[in-house]
Amino acid sequence: RHEVAIRLNHVALSVPADLLDADGRGALAAFYGDVFGFEEYPELTQDRQRLVFRAHSHEQFVFLIADDEPMTAPRLDHFGISVSSLAEFEEVARRAAAWKAREPGEVDLVEPTVEEYAGALRLHSFYVRYRLPLMVETQHFEYLG
Repeated sequence: RHEVAIRLNHVALSVPADLLDADGRGALAAFYGDVFGFEEYPELTQDRQRLVFRAHSHEQFVFLIADDEPMTAPRLDHFGISVSSLAEFEEVARRAAAWKAREPGEVDLVEPTVEEYAGALRLHSFYVRYRLPLMVETQHFEYLG
């Protein structure tokens, strides 16, 4: 067993430069800000080159970088986040569904599901993608008992 406490602190994705122009950055910031509460670090933004979102902590972020050969991924490739309560999970899922209703061609949504494990845990999850190569899976671990 390893004794060092290790935390995941960022995800880096390469994307087309056109996605990081002013309009693209605005669209990404609107979606990921509204659904997940991510915030742009404007001091790190470089037009058509870089966009970095703070994910609720300076030590957790999503780093988007322009590349001539941007990342591509199968539909369900993703990174995961978790929320602390079922109410938070339901609210994030509601916001994602609202975006899907507004922009059905841009938002790819896998509806929420619940899996139960040995009567000890209910795992709530859903997936959503907006203009990026990876989906974001949102989970809530509901411990029973």
